[in-house]
Amino acid sequence: MADQVTANARRGSSFLQIAIALQTLTIFLQAVSAGLLLTSSYGETLHSIGARVMYGASMLYVLAAVLAWKPGGSSPRPVLHASGFLALASVQVALGIAHVPSVHLPLGVLMFGLSVLALSRR
Repeated sequence: MADQVTANARRGSSFLQIAIALQTLTIFLQAVSAGLLLTSSYGETLHSIGARVMYGASMLYVLAAVLAWKPGGSSPRPVLHASGFLALASVQVALGIAHVPSVHLPLGVLMFGLSVLALSRR
């Protein structure tokens, strides 16, 4: 029984690490596509698609955190972090749609930093 719990915790932790890495990568790619947004005709399309992918990666992070916590028995703290990150991603998307770059860009930098920090803590 204890071996099963340990195996579940390890799997949940691995999935959580992959989800955070994916989220970090998608945020980085959003910065790249933001640069393309300023310099090419297809940048807006890439940034728009990337926003959806980044938001999906944030939702995956929440799912992975819940799966690592509940059946794996780990701390609920990653669930709070992931939920907070999803809230930031929601604000980020709304600011992007509203074309508020004075807040949208710094928030993107903050989100990337927080995601790298979460990744380094795993």
